[in-house]
Amino acid sequence: MDFRLTPEQEAVRQRARDFARHEVAPIAREADEKGEFPLHLVRRMGELGFLCGPVAPEYGGAGMDYVSFALVYEELGWADASVRGFLAVHAGLVSLCIRDWGTEEQKRKYLPRLATGEMIGCYCLTEPNAGSDAASLETRVREEEDAYVLNGEKIWITNGNIADLAIVFATHDPSRRHRGISAFLVETSTPGFRREKMPGKELGHRASDHARIVLEECRVPKDALLGQPGEGFKVAMSALDHGRLGVAAGAVGLAQACLDACVDFTTTRRQFGRRIADFQMIQATLADMAAAVEAARWLVYRAAWMKDQGLPTTKETSIAKLFATEIAAKVASEAVLLHGGRGYSNEYPVERHYRDIKGLQIYEGTSHIQRIIIARHLVGKG
Repeated sequence: MDFRLTPEQEAVRQRARDFARHEVAPIAREADEKGEFPLHLVRRMGELGFLCGPVAPEYGGAGMDYVSFALVYEELGWADASVRGFLAVHAGLVSLCIRDWGTEEQKRKYLPRLATGEMIGCYCLTEPNAGSDAASLETRVREEEDAYVLNGEKIWITNGNIADLAIVFATHDPSRRHRGISAFLVETSTPGFRREKMPGKELGHRASDHARIVLEECRVPKDALLGQPGEGFKVAMSALDHGRLGVAAGAVGLAQACLDACVDFTTTRRQFGRRIADFQMIQATLADMAAAVEAARWLVYRAAWMKDQGLPTTKETSIAKLFATEIAAKVASEAVLLHGGRGYSNEYPVERHYRDIKGLQIYEGTSHIQRIIIARHLVGKG
């Protein structure tokens, strides 16, 4: 086995690291406090080739392999979970979904505009009564002679208020569960597509845009269908495989940021006449954090490598997401504790990381759902 990154992968990582540390990290605290997504970064990510990383150049993408794209997610996760979350939705759930399921006309119409940031994408699956059980969604679609008509409500839609294009999932017949669902490409300027900010204030990812979307007699043309009628559930699950890799890689980046902050803090903070890094209990904590972060990193890289080989990766991606997010939660908790009173204030980024990681344990399938997916691959269904 060769665990070294290729020169091309190293170049992508360096490009992402420079962007994350010099352009994203310096504004992350302000964006978090204001609760506003820094939109100027979208076009910048387009210039860097991140918005449609693995999409082929003929459709405007950078043609990255999945390991390279995982490195982009990881570096963004180090700086700001909200920016990483934007990319996971825009690229992983929308652009790659269109690449995998779209017609040639749909790909050429939308992918180049998504790649530059001219268009922003969102993914409309979650509903008030359909979260982990996606097959129970209630948004209805009615087929007419020349159009499909959508009615329903979606919640917690990341990028929803800033998006120009939405992938909307709706059912022809709720009694058919997953077999009755179809997916549609809906431009957000379409009459009957109404959106508003989610009520309340999020625990974390406060710079992310989270929307409630209401569809009222929202009429789209027949060529808005993504995939075949009744294939929507397959479309949704394949997209979530892409998104989960982004969440897992982002969790590794967040955990690494916490570890880096702890090393810096404990080697400069002095108590009892010594650096606190010289105390064995502190050293043990740092060592455990470092080992856990490395283990999570290589689970993510393995899942990305398998995608590059064209192998099935649902189980491996779920393992990576489960482990990386659970470990990042522990590392972030320890980071706040090691920082003491300073970790309890947003003066230091570990406070934001501690809040943000809880979202990563929920997005694209909770840790409970990941355990179910992994277990079913192990023992099947009785």
